[in-house]
Amino acid sequence: MVSIATIARAALLANATAIILCHNHPSGQIDPSPEDKELTDRVKNGLRLIGVELLDHVIVIESGEFVSLREMDRNW
Repeated sequence: MVSIATIARAALLANATAIILCHNHPSGQIDPSPEDKELTDRVKNGLRLIGVELLDHVIVIESGEFVSLREMDRNW
């Protein structure tokens, strides 16, 4: 797990107003895990408190395929 504080610190140091999270699944399984979805919600809510928008969370696998959690969630 990555710390929300670490993500927020990086965003603030870069003077970012928005970020995109991206990580890989070495297993080749492209579907987001429940933990991926939970992390996305926690980061989105945490960043909102400091005025930084989470634009998307992208999962990539070795074949180059990717999935956007934003596109998967109608209630983003």
